[in-house]
Amino acid sequence: MSLTLTAPQTEATAPVLAPREQEALRHIAAGCTYLQTARQMGLSKHTVDAYLRRIRAKLNINTTAEMTRMAISMGL
Repeated sequence: MSLTLTAPQTEATAPVLAPREQEALRHIAAGCTYLQTARQMGLSKHTVDAYLRRIRAKLNINTTAEMTRMAISMGL
């Protein structure tokens, strides 16, 4: 019988969101629409949509409710 040493299992680190992604997430979690978020951030609605698609992919979430819960848990 041989024993192998393995590194202790650690929790996976949460993906890091870019500052603008965090800002977009904060606006959406506060109840703003994509258009309102875009206006407040000085961006197009399509750019905000791209940020939110990246956030969903990074955090493996699908709904706005999940994004809101994630924003709260991240302290945004």
